[in-house]
Amino acid sequence: MRRREFIKAIAGAAVVGLHGGCAAQKQTHVATTEQQTIPRRPLGKTGVSVSILALGGVIGMQLPPTDDHDPIAIAEAALDLGINYFDTAPSYNKGQSETNYGQVLARRRKEVFLACKTGDRSYDGTMRSVEQSLNRLRTDRFDLLQIHGVSSRDEPSAWEKPEGVLTALHKLRDQKVTRFIGVTGHDNAEKLREAIQMYEFDTLLTTLNPVSRRIPFREELLPVANEKRMGVIAMKIMGGGNGCLVVGNPYQDVIYPYHDQTAHQVESRSLIRYAMGLSISVGVIGVDNVNQLKTNVAVAKGNKPMTVVERKELEKVVG
Repeated sequence: MRRREFIKAIAGAAVVGLHGGCAAQKQTHVATTEQQTIPRRPLGKTGVSVSILALGGVIGMQLPPTDDHDPIAIAEAALDLGINYFDTAPSYNKGQSETNYGQVLARRRKEVFLACKTGDRSYDGTMRSVEQSLNRLRTDRFDLLQIHGVSSRDEPSAWEKPEGVLTALHKLRDQKVTRFIGVTGHDNAEKLREAIQMYEFDTLLTTLNPVSRRIPFREELLPVANEKRMGVIAMKIMGGGNGCLVVGNPYQDVIYPYHDQTAHQVESRSLIRYAMGLSISVGVIGVDNVNQLKTNVAVAKGNKPMTVVERKELEKVVG
């Protein structure tokens, strides 16, 4: 099949309901009506089920409210559409993302699985970061608190020392400030693998899309997380914040190390279906506005995840 034909085929394949194949985690049953809620999947072995799409805390959610942009409306719409997983971090526009979410959490906290992060690696710094995040988010607890942005510079063996970040997170879990503990990263699959093999994290948030530079994350990191029954959260599904992998979106070479690019862009529907075909629990996607959110939810509700064969073909096209 030619590349153009393949892209057209996978973009147009639509079937009501989203059912995980052998590579995807089991999903809870949903109705097949127009008003059906977005499907949910188990978050690893936590005992919690979350919507298969999460609202990302960057893009529209990190921008301050203006006459032309309403991040609070985006978060409200996400909940109304059945998305219950909110992703954020204190580093997203210096806490603005958390502040925006806080406007909604103050009224609808019980509806949300709240995932936040700390970029600090010290005990004291983590405690300060967490306190500030809770204040901005207008809540007294997280559902998931994660070590943010693991890179090649990290030394996971230091995290559980008395002055380390993981010691702080364990104490916060004991105090019921967070239910679960996770780790995130998109820089170094080998370092992430070292971390999840060393410690018993509940979740892993990492980059999973069809470009070739993400092969180590798909083939070396993801199987380890699955074997440990971790909840896997996929990010950079569209290639990163500016969606470099999506047809029509411009390349931005200056941020290439952070985002993914390809000479063969595809429709966003294909990238969502690709991620849903992997053995993940949830995919994080940031949006600019409510209409983008609705489009993504419609894909998740009305399209099957890609099969292994389809995924391999897309990897050839995009990679």
